[in-house]
Amino acid sequence: MYRKGEVRYEPLPLPDRVQKPDDRALADAQSFLDYMKKRHSVRQFSTRPVPQAVIETCIATAGTAPSGANHQPWHFVAVSDPALKARIRDGAEEEERAFYSGAAGDEWLAALEPIGTGVSKPHLTDAPWLIVVFAQRYGLTEDGTRYKNYYVPESVGLATGFLIAALHHAGLVCLEHTPNPMKFLGPLLGRPDHEKPVMILPVGWPAADATVPAVAKRKKPLAAILTVFPEGGL
Repeated sequence: MYRKGEVRYEPLPLPDRVQKPDDRALADAQSFLDYMKKRHSVRQFSTRPVPQAVIETCIATAGTAPSGANHQPWHFVAVSDPALKARIRDGAEEEERAFYSGAAGDEWLAALEPIGTGVSKPHLTDAPWLIVVFAQRYGLTEDGTRYKNYYVPESVGLATGFLIAALHHAGLVCLEHTPNPMKFLGPLLGRPDHEKPVMILPVGWPAADATVPAVAKRKKPLAAILTVFPEGGL
């Protein structure tokens, strides 16, 4: 992270090496792909509690993500208090009522129809944990000096991806929830003005009757998301 006065480049020998033979690399890549295909965004949560240590460890994994200038412009708020979760749900549903009553527009609402979303957000109180992701527009040194952060959306997106993968690896499920707008979250959670909430992740174990939208299983084929040069490979 940025520290005032640290402006010199000091290279370190690569501290960890996990390189593998080509055949092992391909096998492990395929195994990871198969495992990640089992990740699903879930709206129905079990009442089974999740230990705080599991949540903390997953967030620590998110904190290892790369970031612009290594400024790590993110902050995560983990909430298990039922009363606070209820207030977050109230705030989110208030925004959703405006969204679904016309603010979204017909095209956006039509796009959401196959997902099965609506104003009611019971997952925000049913899930044992809510993790709220904040992006820091700028940083502050230990003495309060303001400094610029770089590539903030990209950096926070990387960290959030790490977090979602870590939660899946722990056997948990989550839902990527983005009420629009989310300004109510900063004051409610006591975060400073330079932090912008970007996502709420309800986290827990899936309910016994949990479902996912059928459309969520439709993924673009590799040919639609990948271009290789030279054509045909080496």
